[in-house]
Amino acid sequence: MNTKSPPISTRSASTPESTFPAADDATQSRPARFTVDATNWTITTADGRTISWFDDEGFALLSRTWLAASWQRKYSYQFEWLGRPIIQLPTDVMMMQDLVSRIRPTLIVETGIAHGGSAVLHASLLKLVHDGAGVPAGRPHVVAVDIEIRPHNRAALDRHPLRSMMTLVEGSSTDPSVVDRIRSLVRPDDRVLVVLDSNHLRDHVLAELEAYAPLVSPGSVVVVMDGVMRELAPLPAADPTWRTDNPLAAIDAFRATQLGRSFSVDHRYDGYACTHSPDGVLVREG
Repeated sequence: MNTKSPPISTRSASTPESTFPAADDATQSRPARFTVDATNWTITTADGRTISWFDDEGFALLSRTWLAASWQRKYSYQFEWLGRPIIQLPTDVMMMQDLVSRIRPTLIVETGIAHGGSAVLHASLLKLVHDGAGVPAGRPHVVAVDIEIRPHNRAALDRHPLRSMMTLVEGSSTDPSVVDRIRSLVRPDDRVLVVLDSNHLRDHVLAELEAYAPLVSPGSVVVVMDGVMRELAPLPAADPTWRTDNPLAAIDAFRATQLGRSFSVDHRYDGYACTHSPDGVLVREG
């Protein structure tokens, strides 16, 4: 997600209490507090319970606290994939490689390009998965759309060895003419996987889901990135409106529709713990 550069926190490293929302407190107006004991590897919750770092609840609390700190510090901005900045957590990269490996899509439709790292990631995974598999000409392929493809990013992608596997579309992902163009690139025999990673506000993500979820093949997925915005809302560099205006709210609204009821949340990646896309993998039934 694109935000201003966050300030470096002046909070002392010895301060024992976390103010990031606990797992059952993400929708509360004020964050919960808990105390971390680094000697006995325990956490004392706001209601006085003591839990181990190493059980599911303790690990989740520590992971969510790390996730908040890492986002505030723009931790994910340091990573590249095959020469292009990717702005993804390593765990989310691992999630995508597992999805591509299992589903074996022939076409990935991706909204949001930024520096192009994700498009390159997806192209490289498709190349590995389908190498020598006898797929039709022009497949596998990535179609990536962004409202603005900056000239230096386009130039870098144009020089990339995987460029022939990528079609770059400039325009709003929800513009009807853009949606129609992307739909026209889908072949009847394609196995389609969709990744939504552009504007992360509720109404935009919902419009993307309505436009692109119909392209998803049965048994494949649409991945909705950055639902973590809901939990990050209290942070200094975040926006308090993210608590309700976020991709998870769009997913809830979408799954209440007739089309959305044919998708279910895939929880197999919950154990990754540190993700920007909680509950963001939606599997199309059938």
